[in-house]
Amino acid sequence: MANGSTAIQTKSLTIIEDQLQHEFLACRKAQEYALSFSNPDLKNLANTVAQHHRERFDRLFDYLNSHA
Repeated sequence: MANGSTAIQTKSLTIIEDQLQHEFLACRKAQEYALSFSNPDLKNLANTVAQHHRERFDRLFDYLNSHA
């Protein structure tokens, strides 16, 4: 980017979009597992995993919005 623009290159944008989809899906799956577990330790672990995926999703989303 010789012109100093902060725009995201197409290839990078595609990679980030794919990662957003993966993080969203992983979060949703972990939330579903948390609902299905009766063991409190497993439920807590699945909720923690879901939270971490949600945080990564949010950071990626914020990054994209900062370059809009």
